Amino acid sequence: MLNPQVVLKKYFGYPDFRAGQREVIDKVLNKENVLAVMPTGAGKSLCYQIPALMQSGLTLVISPLISLMKDQIDSLRQNGIGAAALNSATPQEEVNPILRQAYEGKIKLLYMTPERLEMDYFRYQLNFIDVDLVAVDEAHCISQWGHDFRPAYRNIYEGIQSLRSKPSILALTATATPAVQEDIAKQLNISQNNFVITSFARPNLSFQVVNSPKDKELYIYNYINNHKSEAGIIYTNTRKKVESLTKYLQKRGIAVAGYHGGMENKDRDRVQDDFQYDHLQVIVATNAFGMGIDKSNVRFVVHANSAKNLESYYQEAGRAGRDGLESEVLMIYSPGDLQTYRWFIENSAADDQYKKTQYTKLAKITAYANTSECLQQFIVRYFGQDCPPCGKCSNCLDDREINDITSEAKKVISMVYELDGRFGKNIVAQAVTGAKNQKMRDFGMQELEHFGSLKLKQKEALSLINYLIANNFLVQEGDQYPLVHVTNRGWDVLDGKEQVFRKGELQLSHHLEASTGHEADLYAQLKAKRLELAKEQHVPAFIIFSDRTLKDIAETKPTTEAEFLEVSGVGQAKLIRYGKQMIEVVKNFLNNR
Repeated sequence: MLNPQVVLKKYFGYPDFRAGQREVIDKVLNKENVLAVMPTGAGKSLCYQIPALMQSGLTLVISPLISLMKDQIDSLRQNGIGAAALNSATPQEEVNPILRQAYEGKIKLLYMTPERLEMDYFRYQLNFIDVDLVAVDEAHCISQWGHDFRPAYRNIYEGIQSLRSKPSILALTATATPAVQEDIAKQLNISQNNFVITSFARPNLSFQVVNSPKDKELYIYNYINNHKSEAGIIYTNTRKKVESLTKYLQKRGIAVAGYHGGMENKDRDRVQDDFQYDHLQVIVATNAFGMGIDKSNVRFVVHANSAKNLESYYQEAGRAGRDGLESEVLMIYSPGDLQTYRWFIENSAADDQYKKTQYTKLAKITAYANTSECLQQFIVRYFGQDCPPCGKCSNCLDDREINDITSEAKKVISMVYELDGRFGKNIVAQAVTGAKNQKMRDFGMQELEHFGSLKLKQKEALSLINYLIANNFLVQEGDQYPLVHVTNRGWDVLDGKEQVFRKGELQLSHHLEASTGHEADLYAQLKAKRLELAKEQHVPAFIIFSDRTLKDIAETKPTTEAEFLEVSGVGQAKLIRYGKQMIEVVKNFLNNR
C-alpha cells in the first residue's frame, strides 16, 4: 500500500502533514469512524482525499453547498485526481455516466448534498459501487445544538447504513463546542476515542473589535482603502443592508458586489465567480455566503454587524487566510443588533430549551466585544480549549491610554444595587443617565438616589454596563430577559478596594504589505502569469497556485524542475502542467535583475 506521506507530496506537493491530519488518516485507513474538529484552513479535506487515493473503492463526500463542491472538484482535477459532484445543478442525463465512472474506478471522490443520499433510488444505485468511506463535511449541521442545523443531515447515518459495502465514516467540522461534538458522535456512531480535535487557534489571523463607530459605512470604506488590492468579505445581517452598503461602496469606486439569499441563482453564481476570479475586490453578503466560499486568498473579513453567536462568527471569520498567510478579522459591535437577534429568537417557533441556548450564545457575543483579554484566547476558551495570548489582536496590541473610570463605574454599580436586580441593562442605562420617559415615571425612578447621576449619553452608559458585565463587576442572570446584579468584584469597587480602568476609543489599523523590494516584484510577475494560466483553464487563479505557494516561489526562486517540486503546494501534476512557465518567469526575473 502507498504511504500517506508519499501521496501527500506526489499529489498535493506538501512535505509534511499539519497537526491532526496523519492521526485522522491512519484511523480512516484502519476502517474506524472518526470525528475531526479542525479550524478552517487547517486542511480537513486532505483527511479524506488522501485515503480516497489509497483505497480501492469510492469516497462519498456529503457537503451542504454546491459552490463549495465546485471549488473542491476544480482543485482536485488540477492535481490530477478524478472527482465529480451530483447535486441539483447536475443535468439528469449526466447522473448515470458519473455513476458508471465511479463504478469503473475513474472517479475517486463523489460529492453530493445530504438530500441526495435520502433518495431510495440513489441508494439502490450506490449498492453497485464499492464505497469505502463517507466523509461528512460541515458535520455540525447534524446537531440541533449547532448554529447551522440542517434536517437532512439527521438522516445521513440511515443512508450510510443502507449501503452494502458498510463504509466507514469521517465527520469533519471547524466549529463544534463539546456539546455539538457529543451530538455528532451520537448521530454517526463515533466512539469518543476517535475524536481528533486540534487547537481552535488560528495563528495567522489578527482579530479586532470596534464598538459602534460614529459613521459605520465611512469606517468600512476607510478600512477597505487600507487593504487596497486585497480580497475581502463584509458580512451584514439583512438583505437590505447588503444592498445599501454595496451601493455606498460602489459609488466610492470599490470593485464590490452584493450577495444574499433573495437573489436569483444565476446572479449569485455570477457574483461568486467574479469574486473567485478576482474581478471583484470585495463581496458584501449575508450569511448565505457562509460555507460556500473556498477562496484561499481572502485577506480580511469584516462583520459590519455583531454576530449572533461565536460559532458562526468564527466560521465566517475563518474565510480569511485559508492559505496560512497573515489576515485580519474585524467585528463592528452594536448593541442594537443584539436586540434584533433577541426579537428573532423570541418570535421563533423553536422550543424553550433551544431558545435558552440561543440567548446564552448571544450574551457571549457581548462579552467578546467588551472583554479586555486576548480575543483569540477568548474564542478558543469558548470552544473548551486554551491557548497563550496571540500577541496580534486589537486587545494584545492595545496601546491606547488607560483611563480610570472608577467614579463612573461606581454610579452604575450603585444604580444596579438600588434597583435590587429587578431590571435589565437597558433600564439601568436609562435610570443612571436620568432618562425622562414614561417608563421611568411609572417605576418611580426619579426618587432613587443615583437616578441621573451619570453624565453620559444612554448609548455610552450601555457600553459601560456591557464592559462591567464582561469584566465581572456586574452579572446578568436569566435567559430571555436577563436581569443585572452586582458581583463580589462590584462590591469591592463600592467599598473602595478595587479601581476600574478602561482604554480609550480604538483607532483604525493601517495594513502593511509583508513583501518589499525585489521579492515583491517577482511575486507580482508570478501573480500575473498565474492569472494568465487561470484564464486559459477557466478556473480561479488561487486554484492554480495559492498565494502562499507564489510567495514560496518568490523566496526560493527555483530554476530547475527538481527545485520547483520542492516548493510547498507543487505536486507532480502541477509541475507537469505549469512548471515550465513559472520557472521561465523566475529565470527572466533573475536575468533582468
